[in-house]
Amino acid sequence: MGKFNMPNLSKEGDIMIGGIFPIFNKEVPSTATFESKPNDVKCALFDLRAFRWTQVMIFAIEEINKDTRLLPNISLGYRILNSCSSPTNTLRAALTLANPPKEIEKTLGCPPSLSAVIGEAGSSQSLAVAGTLGPFQMPIVSYFSTCACLSNRAKYPTFFRTIPSDYFQAKALASLVKHFGWEWIGTVHSDNDYGRNGILAFTEEVKQFGVCIAFVGTVLRTYPLEKIVKVVEMIKQSTVKVILAFTPEGDFSPLMKEVLKQNITEIQWLASEAWITAPQPSTSEMYQAFGGALGFVVQKMAIPNLNPFLTNISPYTDPSAAFVKDFWEIIVGCKPVSPGFDTNTEKTKATCTGNETLMNSQDAFFNVTELRVSYNVYKAVYAIAHALHQLVFCKPVGEKAMRPCVNISDIQPKEVTYHLKSVYFINQFGDYVSFDENGDPPASYDIINWQLKNGQVQHVTLGHFASAENGDYKLSIQEDMIVWRSGITAPTSVCSNVCPKGKRKAQIKGKPTCCFDCIPCADGTIANSTGAADCTPCSLEYWSNERKDECIRKETEFLTYHEPMGIVLTALSLFGASLSLATLAIFIHWRETPVIKASNSELSCFLLFSLFLCFLCPLTFIGRPTVWTCMLRHTAFGVTFALCISCVLGKTIVVVTAFKATHPSSTIAGKFGPAQQRIIVCSCTLIQIVICILWLKFNPPFPDKVFRYGNKKIVLECNTGSEAAFYAVLGYIGLLAVICLVLAFLVRKLPDNFNEAKLITFSMLIFCAVWVTFVPAYVSSPGKFTVAVEIFAILSSAFGLLICIFAPKCYIILIMPEQNTRRHVMGKI
Repeated sequence: MGKFNMPNLSKEGDIMIGGIFPIFNKEVPSTATFESKPNDVKCALFDLRAFRWTQVMIFAIEEINKDTRLLPNISLGYRILNSCSSPTNTLRAALTLANPPKEIEKTLGCPPSLSAVIGEAGSSQSLAVAGTLGPFQMPIVSYFSTCACLSNRAKYPTFFRTIPSDYFQAKALASLVKHFGWEWIGTVHSDNDYGRNGILAFTEEVKQFGVCIAFVGTVLRTYPLEKIVKVVEMIKQSTVKVILAFTPEGDFSPLMKEVLKQNITEIQWLASEAWITAPQPSTSEMYQAFGGALGFVVQKMAIPNLNPFLTNISPYTDPSAAFVKDFWEIIVGCKPVSPGFDTNTEKTKATCTGNETLMNSQDAFFNVTELRVSYNVYKAVYAIAHALHQLVFCKPVGEKAMRPCVNISDIQPKEVTYHLKSVYFINQFGDYVSFDENGDPPASYDIINWQLKNGQVQHVTLGHFASAENGDYKLSIQEDMIVWRSGITAPTSVCSNVCPKGKRKAQIKGKPTCCFDCIPCADGTIANSTGAADCTPCSLEYWSNERKDECIRKETEFLTYHEPMGIVLTALSLFGASLSLATLAIFIHWRETPVIKASNSELSCFLLFSLFLCFLCPLTFIGRPTVWTCMLRHTAFGVTFALCISCVLGKTIVVVTAFKATHPSSTIAGKFGPAQQRIIVCSCTLIQIVICILWLKFNPPFPDKVFRYGNKKIVLECNTGSEAAFYAVLGYIGLLAVICLVLAFLVRKLPDNFNEAKLITFSMLIFCAVWVTFVPAYVSSPGKFTVAVEIFAILSSAFGLLICIFAPKCYIILIMPEQNTRRHVMGKI
């Protein structure tokens, strides 16, 4: 029920617009500690930039009042208060604006109430205004509050702004970080809604690009020095080379001073729009630590006729005008003296003579060619004016004005809010003003870089960030204009260096994803690009090279003719075949001799021919496997050995019948003549042929690539196709061999000098021993040695048969021809 005694700039009009600006900032004593009380903080630092914002608002209102098209015959008034950059003071200012001062009520009776409020600069302050005046449908248009939280139409239905939301600035900053390839960055934010929400939005955006936040520091202009020093120590201990400061200039200023004091350089600073072009940090002194800073700002604009208006500000025009005396003391450097001013105040500044003027001042305050926030204030005033015009005249500006639709004395704030939602107009500079469903304007930023020229910090425009045609946002940078400050050349900011080819990232437990170790890829996997998260397995026929950055084809392995093992086996095979042919030639030449006749010359020749084929079989096992060689090697082996053992079986049966024929009553000998012997050989061989035909028809052998023998080689071998058929072939040969062995063993003690049964028995023992040991050796031998074992078994068994059965006969024929007689063969001598 009381009132706040707050100085204000005011002028009455038919329709009143309120304004809240941080004309003063809080001053924290240099000796502030954790025990410092709130009362120790004084609202004493005059902000020239904020004061210019107030003057732009006044200028825009006066310009509208002179316009015959916009609100004709209607005067706009204003009431402007100071917020001191404090949510508490902002709330006081908002309540003061909502309740007209008593002195005004006494002089004007019932003055018009506010139709809209322009304010505030800080997001936390705007939250206080929107939360207080919003329930009363009072439209609030901010010129510098960017917190995305204010876009919540459910909580703040009457809030509008002429500066883009931090949602878009976060996207822009994330795009900038991605553009330069920075992956490991630090962040500093003000401990308020603006800083917290801004960093949160930025963090969510950069996560999509794999960027990690190394640390998050908080600052505030009212923080004691100890807290600021802790943030500086955090920066010094970190390895980051890029730091984003999402904070207003006032909150960032204590940290900047401490960074400069401790001479922290080699840091690339990223700035939010709140401080990148602010005058307080943009000094040549701060450039030592913050030179080359990059940031985003709203687009600049020049307002015609504003400069003469600013240079006409004078404390002598209206001695009671608030804030003008403080402005004059800073710009002119002396205290104005007039009946309206107290001459007994502190004497730190000289007294003005009254002849001072601002016409030729070179202060940056009067430079109106690059207005950014000031232009947002200008647009805010015009947006409200256009909404009022549509409300009063029911027509947009430029169309034929009709009689008023709403009496200006009956204007309600909620009606102004309704028309602000649909306001759209092109101002005199060709810029358009509109608000989306969240009360935000279109997003568009300039990219600013700090550079030094003639001892002054220059804010050079490097690029642009704006909405693209497809609804996305596009970042464009003029790379040729980037001039990095001395000592920094496009810094690399990473927690861990990118993993080279051949290595993958291995996350370090408890650290962000950007901190990792580089682990060599396992055998058989590669990383053919830098920074690989995982190693890629090579395909089955490839293997990783030593550097693990390329898959190379595996070596193919098979038994070849030109390797030592192949040469030896080929030579043995040809030697055995030649020996068989030589023996056959001997038997044919001496076929009429008793030794040959006693050993059944026909079966012996068949046996030698089959042994010749057996010796040639290994040649099909050597060389690259093909479809035909795979089918031939197993079937030829099976059929030739079946023929060979069948001949041996025939010889064995002949010996057995001969033994039985020694008894007078035996008639067996007549039943096993040459015809029966041929039938035995052919029938036994035919069974093996049938097995092989069935094998080839249903599941024949085929060339196969085997990978199980080693990681770096592919073994080319013949897959048996049907293992059952393969072992059936071996089993049948084994069955014939066992029958021969048993029959020959039974008649091993024939009394003849030349005992064929003994030779067959011994040869069959060798044959069976070779093939019994072959099976486990065949199964356990790796790669091409499997083929070598099979060839060795074939050659061993063939040489065993050839030597055991025919060597003694050849010895007699060639070496001991005197024993090649019937009497000697029959054992008579």
